[in-house]
Amino acid sequence: MNYSPSVKINAAMTIDGKIATVSGDSKISSREDLNRVHEIRSSVDAIMVGISTVLVDDPMLSVRLPKRLGVDPVRIIIDSTAKIPLTSRILRSAHNSITIVAVTNRAPASRIKKIQGCGALVIVAGSRLVDLRNVLSIVQSIGIHSVLVEGGGELNWSLLRQGLVSELIVTIAPLVAGGRTATTLVEGEGYRHICKAAKMKLTNLSRQRNGEVVLYYQVRKSERKSNLPR
Repeated sequence: MNYSPSVKINAAMTIDGKIATVSGDSKISSREDLNRVHEIRSSVDAIMVGISTVLVDDPMLSVRLPKRLGVDPVRIIIDSTAKIPLTSRILRSAHNSITIVAVTNRAPASRIKKIQGCGALVIVAGSRLVDLRNVLSIVQSIGIHSVLVEGGGELNWSLLRQGLVSELIVTIAPLVAGGRTATTLVEGEGYRHICKAAKMKLTNLSRQRNGEVVLYYQVRKSERKSNLPR
């Protein structure tokens, strides 16, 4: 049974695995790599991020390519308690670009109403944390068959742990950021033993002139099945 759309994680990180510095600076990709990211964005139905990414970066999650025509992907924000600022660029443009905010039962009804007033669709799924499997099932029912995930580390962990990811693309920049509190590619509680870690298959790699390396992985199908809730 197909539980969800195809889910692809894309991220840029330093050599030491950081996707942001201790101050939250996540501008790691070069212009060349950002062009690649926008090419991927243009090929998917939706882009998904966690609320931390919205609070730190205030992104638009649009496609910016020369001479491109067409509609931007649907924007999906995972936001358990509906913290997304009403002044964020995403909500200020929600009347022009389809925007979905996924919350839990903990989200105040007044906040949900205000978010809807900005033009966004609100999905209530889960009690303590957003039920990602349910969200993906709902968005698939409205025609979303491919989702690009652009962070952050907690969201990446939740999706991988539940076996919902089919592909992982990582750009490694020739930088070392350090910082024990800096955000890494995958956060969360993590696996206690290496034998339980999510297993990947390297399918391709490319090397950029500036020293960046882009790695393309598929999550092994057996790994996706083994992580499904029983």
